[in-house]
Amino acid sequence: MDFTGSHILSIDQFERPDIERIFRVADAMEPYASRRRVTRVLEGAILGNMFFEPSTRTRVSFGCAFNLLGGEVRETTGFESSAIAKGESLYDTARVLSGYSDVICMRHPQNGSVAEFAEASRVPVINGGDGSNEHPSQALLDLYTIRKEMAAKGKGLNGLRIAMIGDLKHGRTVHSLCRLLALYDQLHVTLVSPAELAMPEYLVELMRKAGHQVVVTDELTASISKVDIAYSTRIQEERFASKQEADLYRGRFRLNQQIYTQFCEPNTVIMHPLPRDSRAEANELDNDLNSNPNLAIFRQTDNGVLVRMALFALVLDVVELVDKHAQEVRWYSNR
Repeated sequence: MDFTGSHILSIDQFERPDIERIFRVADAMEPYASRRRVTRVLEGAILGNMFFEPSTRTRVSFGCAFNLLGGEVRETTGFESSAIAKGESLYDTARVLSGYSDVICMRHPQNGSVAEFAEASRVPVINGGDGSNEHPSQALLDLYTIRKEMAAKGKGLNGLRIAMIGDLKHGRTVHSLCRLLALYDQLHVTLVSPAELAMPEYLVELMRKAGHQVVVTDELTASISKVDIAYSTRIQEERFASKQEADLYRGRFRLNQQIYTQFCEPNTVIMHPLPRDSRAEANELDNDLNSNPNLAIFRQTDNGVLVRMALFALVLDVVELVDKHAQEVRWYSNR
C-alpha cells in the first residue's frame, strides 16, 4: 500500500506487510509518546477531528498523537454543533472542512458514512468508527498490543488463541479485528456471545477461509480456559432500539478475578476496547482485575497513541523526518 495521501477507511485496504510497516513506525514513535523527546515535524499542520458520536479515548488519542508530532487540532463534536444539523450533506461538509485541514479523523453513527465523506474530501480521512461497521485504528492498536503482550511471553501472532466475548454483532472493534486476524496463520478463535448478538456470519467465514479454527458458542468459562487473549466487549446500548432491549443481555458474560483464577491460564491476557461498563448490572470486567498484571486495557490505550502517530506519519509522508525535527523534553516528566 502507498500510504502517502491515502484514506484509512477499512482493514481491507491492508496486506500483512502494510501492518508490519505500521507497527515498525509505531515502535519508532515510543520516545515521543513517552515524552523522552519532542518532535515538531507536523508544525503548522491541522487535524480536523470530527466526532458525531460520543468518544473519549479515540478522539483524545487522535488529537494527542497529532499534537505529539507537532500539529494542531480542531474539533467538531456532536451533530448539534455542526452544519449537518441544519441539513448540510456529508459531501458539502467534506468539501468545506477539508479546505481547513491537512488530515481529518471522523466518527459517525451510520455504516459507510466515513467512506462517503472521504469521497468528497480533498485531504486524507481516517475512519474513527462508522456505526457498527469498522474501527480500523482500534483493530490496529489491538493487534499491536497483542503482538507486544505475546512477545513478552515469548510467543508470536501465528497460532494465537483468542476468545472474543460480548456483543459481537454490533462491536465494530471486533469486526475490524477479525478482518485483521485473517491476515495471519493458524489461529484458534472462539466467539462467545448470546445467539442474538453473534458475530456476523460473513466475518466468521472470512476467518475460516483464512484457515483459522473458529468456534461459536454462548459458554464463557469453557471458552476462556485455554486462550492467550480474552478480549471482552461491552453491550453496545446505542445500537439497540431501546435500553430495555440492551438490558436483556447486559451482565451475561462477566469476568472477575475469581473467574479468571478458576478458569484462565495464569498468563492469559485480558483486553477490552473501552469504555468498560462498570455499572453493577453490567460490569463486564470487574474492578478487582485492576491489580492483575495481565490486564492490558490501559496498555492498549497507551499503544493507541503510538499506532495513530504512525498512521499520521505515514499518510502525511514524514516518517523519515520525525527524528530530524526532534529536541529534548524541557519539562518535568515522570514517565
